[in-house]
Amino acid sequence: MSRDRAATTALAVFGATAVVHLTALLTGVTLLAHATKPALMPLLAAHVLLRGGPPLLAGALLLGCGGDTLLQVGGDTVFLLGMASFAAGHVCYLLLFARHGSPGGARTYRLAALYTAAWLTVVVLLWPGLDGELRVPVALYSLLLTAMALGATRARLWAGAGGALFLLSDTLLASGLAKWPQAPAPQFWVMLTYLAAQGLLAHGVLRCHAEPGHAEPEGPGRRTEEAGPRSAGPSAGPGSDQSRTAASASTTPKP
Repeated sequence: MSRDRAATTALAVFGATAVVHLTALLTGVTLLAHATKPALMPLLAAHVLLRGGPPLLAGALLLGCGGDTLLQVGGDTVFLLGMASFAAGHVCYLLLFARHGSPGGARTYRLAALYTAAWLTVVVLLWPGLDGELRVPVALYSLLLTAMALGATRARLWAGAGGALFLLSDTLLASGLAKWPQAPAPQFWVMLTYLAAQGLLAHGVLRCHAEPGHAEPEGPGRRTEEAGPRSAGPSAGPGSDQSRTAASASTTPKP
């Protein structure tokens, strides 16, 4: 199987697994939902690597898998560990986004003000309903998540949309922790926005990575090595007929 075909297969299996997982959440088949959730991000990471994407992107997705798995266990301590795994994934995303676009500019400042206002509003509204030991960790994690969502706007539009959806997904999750009234099947909406977010982030980073301007720079030695055979072939060597003819022409007196 070719690499491109394997990448397409991995993406198709990810999509099918996501549909099964979301259906299980809607229908209340908890065992199936728990069984499929840890497989989602590794499948997307496999697609990324088969497409030749950056390992840091695959790492971000696999750290998301760690968070997904831990959040299924339950308990505040395990929840904090899962949140830490997601936080490490956001750091990976921030490092990826730092390679694209340029900081500063009126648009960046407007977006930064908007995302900062959103973060403050959500934290203030959630704070009273959160358990005491979760308040500070959730506030700090949401700040990192907001920074990731803002950083995603430096990449393609796909990545920016993915960052915003990730922000929405975790806000929905946090609203449950704060004991806000929930829509029917709340985990379905959390996972729907989360899966869409990770998919869009991966797609946006892959598109940026594939652009010629973002290819790995070549070293001077490699450029010299590649240029050598074209400029120093057998007909152009120091002892070649071409070299002797050029030397003779340069020393012959002009009339």
